[in-house]
Amino acid sequence: MNVQIAESWKNVLQPEFEKPYFEQLASFVKEEYRTQTVYPAGKLIFNAFDKCSFENAKVVILGQDPYHGEGQANGLSFSVNDGVRKPPSLVNIFKEINNDLGQAAPASGNLERWAEQGVLLLNSVLTVRANTAGSHQNKGWEKFTDAVIYALSEQRENLVFILWGSPAQKKGGVIDPTKHLILKSVHPSPLSAERGFYGNHHFSRTNEYLQAHGKTPIRW
Repeated sequence: MNVQIAESWKNVLQPEFEKPYFEQLASFVKEEYRTQTVYPAGKLIFNAFDKCSFENAKVVILGQDPYHGEGQANGLSFSVNDGVRKPPSLVNIFKEINNDLGQAAPASGNLERWAEQGVLLLNSVLTVRANTAGSHQNKGWEKFTDAVIYALSEQRENLVFILWGSPAQKKGGVIDPTKHLILKSVHPSPLSAERGFYGNHHFSRTNEYLQAHGKTPIRW
């Protein structure tokens, strides 16, 4: 199957695109876009891969579904388009960056600037029906994104995997902890942020690890 994804990722993931589950997933997604309102826009489904090549990836931040409100999702986990009000989890992420690094929150919640520095902002599920959280779960996306994480773990070294909340942590089971740094905490959602997201220092710890392995730190 010819999937419109950045060439560096296509070379790595092509075997997945030939598997029956992915063909079924592609059929499902096409039909959803034809008959429903689905986010993000079709051209942004693989935006995380387009903005951060396989070779340049240094950090992976794992989310769940895309945002399901109008105009929010842009194909990058936790990110929203310019001019869109920041969702609560993203507000809390910026609060922790301020706690950790002393940086004021930026005006925009668009995290493309992170992606362009080598942060793969990967959702477990890459599409969602409007106003219906979880509507595209268990259709095959999870298997595909597991393959993405496994490929990074196996073929790259000294990456940082940031896993917030139990779903992300379960998904991190395929990561080799002897080759990479795995950072875990509760999710930045308002429901859990007070129970260990604040004060996790994941942003400074990421940069310390990158620098220790000869990589440029991320400008959060």
